[in-house]
Amino acid sequence: MIRLFAALPIPNDIGLALASRQTGVEGAKWRPREALHLTLRFFGDIREDVARDLDAELTTLRGQAFDIELSGVGAFGEGPDLHVLWAGVAENEPLRRLAKTCERAARRAGLKPDTRHYRPHLTLAYLRHPAPTEVAAWIQANNLLKSPPIRATRFGLYSSFLGSQQAHYRLEAEYPLT
Repeated sequence: MIRLFAALPIPNDIGLALASRQTGVEGAKWRPREALHLTLRFFGDIREDVARDLDAELTTLRGQAFDIELSGVGAFGEGPDLHVLWAGVAENEPLRRLAKTCERAARRAGLKPDTRHYRPHLTLAYLRHPAPTEVAAWIQANNLLKSPPIRATRFGLYSSFLGSQQAHYRLEAEYPLT
């Protein structure tokens, strides 16, 4: 079994700019720059043969390059259930189309449909029992986040390995957007 997801990579300069915001919430597990990505579709743990079929389907996808912009920040969860700090993505129809085509490729490869609503975001930190006041203060201090345009010219199929402290990602395949 291999744990896979499709994502857009985040350029190093954007990662460096985000690193300066990764402070101020005690106990937050801030994501390292090399782990920052914008998930298009999480596939989960799948068999190796299905992974090969998925790669074959993703290889057939055709899409045009487009720009995205990070915009605002937030958190998933409420009160004691706060569990993620994220950077938002400005509404972007080409991004939504690409996510939908990744979903269709997953179905053609035999995976079950993802029933969750697609909410594009960049995970900045995982939280475990944070002080809600710290999270609120962090959101207030960073809510005007806006990146310059980020050109998406490719997306990748990544594997995820859960380590003792954090997940580690490896690019397994890359697909151009022309």
